[in-house]
Amino acid sequence: MTVPARLSIVTLGVADLARSIAFYDALGWARMPGGDPGVIEWFGTNGSVIGLFPHDELAKDAGVPAEPSAGFRGVTFAMNFASADEVDAAFAGALKAGATSVKVPAATEWGGHSGYFADPDGHLWEVAWGPGITIDDEGRILSMDG
Repeated sequence: MTVPARLSIVTLGVADLARSIAFYDALGWARMPGGDPGVIEWFGTNGSVIGLFPHDELAKDAGVPAEPSAGFRGVTFAMNFASADEVDAAFAGALKAGATSVKVPAATEWGGHSGYFADPDGHLWEVAWGPGITIDDEGRILSMDG
């Protein structure tokens, strides 16, 4: 059997569950049914789910040491938009919700427009527009011709 190429859930280990829930609520993201108050919370995206779970409990569930997470973790999450103006608006909305500015959106060397913000636990989110990336009305990538 081959492993299907899909991403169903991304669970973020967080230091303060209530603070992280408040941040994603402030972004305007809809909570999914099935969360367990004080234990885990789910937020729906366009085709997958973001989970928020206490950092130490997530490490315990995975069977790995619960080492502090500081600095760059080797992963980013990206949201693509239909224009540079939409990128700027999303970035401003994230800052208003309590995000930390990491890299202000600007023109890129690959011809797009991109910036980064961090959630309260330092998880990096890129907001981007690329001239060769086609997205549908829900923000799902249809093609990457760039």
